[in-house]
Amino acid sequence: MPIAGDLSAITREVEDFVAAGGWDQAPQLFALVPTAHLLREQPDLVGQIDPDAALTPVAQEALSDEDLGVALAAIMWPEAVLGCALAQEIVMLPPEAEADLPDDADSLEKIAASHPQAREARLVASALRDGTIACVLRLRSTDGETDEVIEHKDLAPNLTAALLDTLRD
Repeated sequence: MPIAGDLSAITREVEDFVAAGGWDQAPQLFALVPTAHLLREQPDLVGQIDPDAALTPVAQEALSDEDLGVALAAIMWPEAVLGCALAQEIVMLPPEAEADLPDDADSLEKIAASHPQAREARLVASALRDGTIACVLRLRSTDGETDEVIEHKDLAPNLTAALLDTLRD
């Protein structure tokens, strides 16, 4: 069963799971565990998860309130975890608006969120130990209709690099 080829589907699955909880959520971290291993270790999950899936996302405890980069830098996964995914809500601005933002990180988030061209989004980035990455971005609808979903592995290079660092031995 190819695992790397399934990462995009698993990333979409994580985004769908988080999206079911609505907007305005804290960042959520998931371990990506081989399904066969998970079923061996927790046989009570038989019938609750797809036994044919290569990997199963397993929600982790809430991340600390500290800086996300600091929190990720402190994570070390056990060998059984082949990858991880992080879902977080972000504020996006068009490139021309970003040029006017201050360098001060403390005020940056508040200014970006109140910018007239700001768009709220949820980003899910995933990484495997072999270096495979995937990203899904859900842009929050501005008209109450359907959210736009974009998928591309290079949406969040800094975040996927930080996730890969958590998987290094």
